[in-house]
Amino acid sequence: MAGSAALDVSRNGLVVRGGSRFLVTGTDCSDDDSFFIYDCSKAEKKPQEDKSEEGQTMYRGSDNILASTFSRSGNYFALTDDNKRLILFSTKPWKCLSIRTVVRRCTSLTFTSTDEKILVADKSGDVYSFSVLAPHQDGKLELGHLSMLLDVAMSPDDRYILTADRDEKIRVSLFAAPHNIESFCLGHTEFVSRIFVVPNYPDLLLSTSGDCTLRLWEYKIGKELHCCHLNRLKNPEATPCEKVFAVSRITYCCQENCVAILCDCIPVIYIFQLDHTKKQLTYTQQLTFSHRVWDAAFEETRGLWVLQECKEMPILLYRLENGQWQPVSKNEVLKKISDNLQENWTMVEGSPGMDGSFSSLYKTTFDNMSNYLKKKEERVQQQLEKKKRRKNP
Repeated sequence: MAGSAALDVSRNGLVVRGGSRFLVTGTDCSDDDSFFIYDCSKAEKKPQEDKSEEGQTMYRGSDNILASTFSRSGNYFALTDDNKRLILFSTKPWKCLSIRTVVRRCTSLTFTSTDEKILVADKSGDVYSFSVLAPHQDGKLELGHLSMLLDVAMSPDDRYILTADRDEKIRVSLFAAPHNIESFCLGHTEFVSRIFVVPNYPDLLLSTSGDCTLRLWEYKIGKELHCCHLNRLKNPEATPCEKVFAVSRITYCCQENCVAILCDCIPVIYIFQLDHTKKQLTYTQQLTFSHRVWDAAFEETRGLWVLQECKEMPILLYRLENGQWQPVSKNEVLKKISDNLQENWTMVEGSPGMDGSFSSLYKTTFDNMSNYLKKKEERVQQQLEKKKRRKNP
């Protein structure tokens, strides 16, 4: 969800970002020191970015945050912005460690499980790795696609790097030697918007696409295990509806083996249960909202956080009760986070919305045949008219 308000959660805090700024607030009521605000528009900029080689003024980005994520341990947080910067933070305490330049604007980033490297995927189809331990070291090109990359993920053992592109492909490569491709996960008929390796079942991969499907894979051999058509969930026997949409977030709860997905442009969160034994997904619940939902994320100890466009109630918390996810009404942590967001509402209020964020990625088809046949018929008629005039001047 490049540029829009978004949510990241870890054991070391909850991050809400919007536009060029992000806000960190602790998920522990006693942890008052975790409140932190950062503004990318005030971050260091490279002076050479202002002029091209010909001396012409170059386009400068808007400083909007394009992607962000926590490391698995929660000890690091990284983001990329519209000015082609990669900014790394430590979270205990919150402090900016480095600002590095990336080659092109990025679409996604992730950490290795050891917290040693950051992997960033960009619009040109390349993945670069950046050191965490040497925070000022330049990036290294790891692999490339011929198509725009939309997401990147790592296997829990850091053996495989998985990349999803605009041309319906999911590539599985060996991280130690990315030129060695282990497999392809092929089956989507539109761009692959999100991929997610299941942490407690590390052989399984979840993927979503502009073709309105959620798919489960055994990614090391490229085998599709299950496919859910999101546009016919209420009636599995019905044909898919014409409306197309993509998924902007996949989030997972290990304790409950629960998958939640947020759909682009639709104020709905779909809940699925992952059955590892049968290797399939079961649709269990739909959460519907009266306001636009910006993002959602599971926190293992508390439940499902939902960020929405509503100043009076900017964030919601859901917990599992009697097999259904129910909203929590009274909670000190929820109140603390809501108060912090309301005080800083201008940060997310003016951020770009999610509407149509994937619309430009859909394939366009052109029907030239009907136009050709119409013009051909016109030419034939014109020729017949000329022949008639010659015979009867």
